[in-house]
Amino acid sequence: MMETRIQFRVDEETKRLAQKMAESQGRTISDACREFTEQLAEQQRKLSSHDQWLTQQVNQAFEKLDSGAADFIEHDKAKDEMAKRKAKIRNRGSQ
Repeated sequence: MMETRIQFRVDEETKRLAQKMAESQGRTISDACREFTEQLAEQQRKLSSHDQWLTQQVNQAFEKLDSGAADFIEHDKAKDEMAKRKAKIRNRGSQ
């Protein structure tokens, strides 16, 4: 994997305080910045993974619709079903 360098500027006081905090944790500012950058990247990976999953679900729904295999439920019936499901979930929590 190819590595890259990230540079940014902060004022001297911010650098001094950050360095002091990092050193008290047994690491360098560079270590802390790298860890933070890796955390951001992992969050983005999770978002991207969820977006791909959601896109797949939507595409499957449209394929089902296009093939004529989709079942449609009237609004009131769907609303009643959701109310029943929510009540069931709420009741589980109160037991």
